[in-house]
Amino acid sequence: MNQVVTKTTREAEIVSLDDLYREAERLDVTPGWVSRDRPIFWKEPRTDFVPMHWDYKQVKDTLASAGALIDVALAERRNLILRNSFPNNNFATVKTLVCAYQMLLPGEVAPSHRHSAHAMRVILDAKGSYSIVDGEKTPMESGDIVLTPGGHWHGHGHEGAEPAYWLDGLDIPSVHLMEPMFFEEHPDKYEKITSVAASSRFRFSRDSILTRLDSAKGDPAGAHGPRVTLEAPDMPTMGLTVEKLGTGSQTRRHRSTANRIFVVMEGAGQTRVGEETFVWRRGDTVVVPTWTDFHHQTTSDSLLFCLSDEPLMRALKYYRSEYL
Repeated sequence: MNQVVTKTTREAEIVSLDDLYREAERLDVTPGWVSRDRPIFWKEPRTDFVPMHWDYKQVKDTLASAGALIDVALAERRNLILRNSFPNNNFATVKTLVCAYQMLLPGEVAPSHRHSAHAMRVILDAKGSYSIVDGEKTPMESGDIVLTPGGHWHGHGHEGAEPAYWLDGLDIPSVHLMEPMFFEEHPDKYEKITSVAASSRFRFSRDSILTRLDSAKGDPAGAHGPRVTLEAPDMPTMGLTVEKLGTGSQTRRHRSTANRIFVVMEGAGQTRVGEETFVWRRGDTVVVPTWTDFHHQTTSDSLLFCLSDEPLMRALKYYRSEYL
């Protein structure tokens, strides 16, 4: 028995593609078959973020000038954010991470706060500075890596004689993408110190990193030198590594879906990122966006810290890499 299909009023009114598109717009739906300025799928990773290099000395000089103009008691933090320079980017360094150089003057104490975003610091020049995480006071000395997992109260202070400088790294862009951002100022403004510890699960001292590197192995294929991973289970969006490269070393060109931010802890050399070559020295920062090939070449013994979103990419099964 044949069924008679009766058209609804709306179906009867849609007799052309223009009618169909107008109706789709009214319903806030979009046809999956139309072409778009930014397609839904593409053949391989693409990004708006570009390879970049920041000169630590230049930024440090600017921060030194900010010391007389910005009071951390009022501004929370005295820092300069490493904004990737593509148009309309507000603050992000790479798609998932943001970094900033920060400075603290002798005698200053930065107010305590907590937030959803995970954070870490590469201490570049500091003697007598300290971190307070959940009431525990721990040293922050040159060459240390200090962690602040999301949700933990944290602040810092400086008891030394010279200004302290470090590089912060946070996953704020990832938090903005997924939208679970919370931020709270400490109710007492400055968290009370309840304990003092030279060692902490939130601190990787320079000496401990160097000791581990003495027995570390490089990549058999040559993509990196002897390297250690700094374990941060409370910060699953971030990968933290330090690698050692001797004078005249050259790593193999490769790329991956991970975004990588390199901070020069010691040494000098250059990094080729895509079509750009960046000459670096201690304290500088180099950005390698997703699926951009890169390799390092040193002119002196070097230590390179790397902050990446590789653990996030692996957890989501998005990680892929290749040698070139």
